[in-house]
Amino acid sequence: MSVKLLVMGVSGCGKTTATRALAAALDCAAVEGDDYHLPSSQDKMDRGVPLTDADRIPWLDALGALLNDADGRLVMSCSALKRTYRDRLRAADPMLRFVYVHIDIDEARRRVASRASHFFPASLVDSQFAALESPEGELGVLRVEAAEPVAAQCEAVLRWLAIPPCSSAPS
Repeated sequence: MSVKLLVMGVSGCGKTTATRALAAALDCAAVEGDDYHLPSSQDKMDRGVPLTDADRIPWLDALGALLNDADGRLVMSCSALKRTYRDRLRAADPMLRFVYVHIDIDEARRRVASRASHFFPASLVDSQFAALESPEGELGVLRVEAAEPVAAQCEAVLRWLAIPPCSSAPS
């Protein structure tokens, strides 16, 4: 069964961890969306400067190309904060489904501040919440809670997709 998932949410919600766990459960590739930011965008974030919509367009287009080119199953992480960003990614693959990892702002700040080796500083968490347009109510979106164990998040996604887990699924 072909399925493409995009794990989304603000920085610190656990997108990367959930993406890796879901890819293992589905026995498919995991794509870290942050790896496709332009160096100039990474530099801006490293300096604590929020990205603009214009900064994100080439990034979203690169991710859209990956989605379009992928055959079979794929799990990708991407903040996808705004509806226009999600719609741009849906244009690349209309069957794309989103897993929204919901987190409250205080927990996101705490998690981001505790990361030692990431280009995204805790000072930008507020800007992500300001930009976030909740995907709840959009077709093809499942909300999971960041506070839930990753295994529970994966189980919820697999039930939603009606896909039995592979033997390598997280326990």
